[in-house]
Amino acid sequence: MSTPPPPARILVVDDDPTVAEVVTGYLHRAGHAVEHAADGPAALARVARERPDLVVLDLMLPGIDGLEVCRRLRADGPLPVIMLTARGDEDDRITGLELGADDYVTKPFSPRELVLRVESVLRRSRTAVAAEPGRAVLYGGGIRLDRETRQASRNGEVLALTLREFDLLAHFLARPGRAHGREELMREVWGWDFGDLSTVTVHVRRLRAKIEDDPAAPRLIRTVWGVGYRFDAPGEETTP
Repeated sequence: MSTPPPPARILVVDDDPTVAEVVTGYLHRAGHAVEHAADGPAALARVARERPDLVVLDLMLPGIDGLEVCRRLRADGPLPVIMLTARGDEDDRITGLELGADDYVTKPFSPRELVLRVESVLRRSRTAVAAEPGRAVLYGGGIRLDRETRQASRNGEVLALTLREFDLLAHFLARPGRAHGREELMREVWGWDFGDLSTVTVHVRRLRAKIEDDPAAPRLIRTVWGVGYRFDAPGEETTP
C-alpha cells in the first residue's frame, strides 16, 4: 500500500480577500497547509522566512506586482508558481511563463480547476524522476542531463532551468528524432489533458534560448510544421 504524499505548504498571494478566502478554503479541504499574503512585499518576506512547496500568485498586486514577485522568486531557485490572471491579460500571462511560472489560471476561474492545476504541478515536482522511464542520465547535442540530481549542462556549462524546462528537455532527450505534438507534450510533460497550448510554445522558446547557439535558427529543437517539435542531435549518440 503506497504512502500518501505529505501535505504541501502553499502560499496564496492575492489582495482580494474574497478570492483569497475561497482559494485558501479549497486548498485546505484538499489537504494542504495554506498561508496567505495580501501583497508583493508580504509574499517575498514570507517566502524568505520559510520557502513553500508552491505559490499561487495573483498578477495584480499592490506594492510589487505579481510579475516582479515571480521574477524575484525564480531568481532564488526553483519554486513552482501558478499565476492568477485577468482573462484579457495575455501579454502578462506570456511574460509570467517566460519568467518561469509553471501554469496560469484566468479569472473568473473554478476553484476546483485551480486545485487540479495545483495537484498537477505538485505531482510533477515531487515525482519528476520517477515519471520518466529509462536511464537516469541522458545525453545529446552537447547536453548532459541527470534526472536524479535534477541538473543539466551543455558543453560543461550548467543550465539554469526551471522545473518545467528541465522536464521538457528530459522528454526530448529520451526520445531523439521523434516528432512531438503540442497536445502530447502537454499531456506527457505537464500531466494535463486540457489547457492552453501556448504554454508549450512559450516553454519551448525559453528552452531554445538556453540550449541553442542561435535560438532564432534552432538546430536542436526543430519545429515540425503541422505537428510540433523534434529534438535532433546530428552526429551524436544519446548514451555516454
